[in-house]
Amino acid sequence: MYIRDSGLSISCVQELQEVGVNVFTGGNHIWDKKDIFPLLALKNSNVLRPHNYPQDVVGSGIYRGKIRNESFAILNLMGHFGMPQCDNAFLCARGAVESLHQEGIFNILLDFHAEATSEKRAMFMMLKGQISAICGTHTHIGTDDLEIFSGTFGVSDVGMCGARESVIGMDAKEPIERFLSGLPNRLNVPEGNGIPSIFQMIVCEIAQGQCVQAFKLKAVDGGKLQKTLSADKE
Repeated sequence: MYIRDSGLSISCVQELQEVGVNVFTGGNHIWDKKDIFPLLALKNSNVLRPHNYPQDVVGSGIYRGKIRNESFAILNLMGHFGMPQCDNAFLCARGAVESLHQEGIFNILLDFHAEATSEKRAMFMMLKGQISAICGTHTHIGTDDLEIFSGTFGVSDVGMCGARESVIGMDAKEPIERFLSGLPNRLNVPEGNGIPSIFQMIVCEIAQGQCVQAFKLKAVDGGKLQKTLSADKE
């Protein structure tokens, strides 16, 4: 299968919902598939774009929901280094969290889609004690710096869904050719045996606005998920 462009399509959303995915956070590729725009425009849509895009842009970066009568919110923001121009992520985060607290929502999970670990760390330090969890995304590489600080869970990057033997999810041949020649080419998603259905995930337990515990599950030989790392508390 050749990837002509990136982004999230309606068919992908429907397929993932069928296996139990509830909320979809976005990043710099959220606009790549135009058919996703109607989903972004829905009231309290479960498909988010970074909240610090200009507010007259279609969509929202906040999803509000309830589990067992307990309210929660998912917040989606995008960093600045190496990313498209957008509003100040830190000011937007501070305003959004304050607004959610005023609504009585304290179970808050932030997906911070950013390139630089320094931005992710600064966001974590600014919001610790105020939200339940901050998960970095974008680099495709899962980091092992899980921690719980003042009741807030943080990790620099949760990693990707993709093949273990790949270059950020793509068949290695084409990226290697790019680096050797400097010329662009189409990227091929690896297919065949030995590709895990789930590469890794992070599980957080949240109660009354605070993260109680968090750990990483990672695919090992045979595709089985194994607990590999737990978050350290301060």
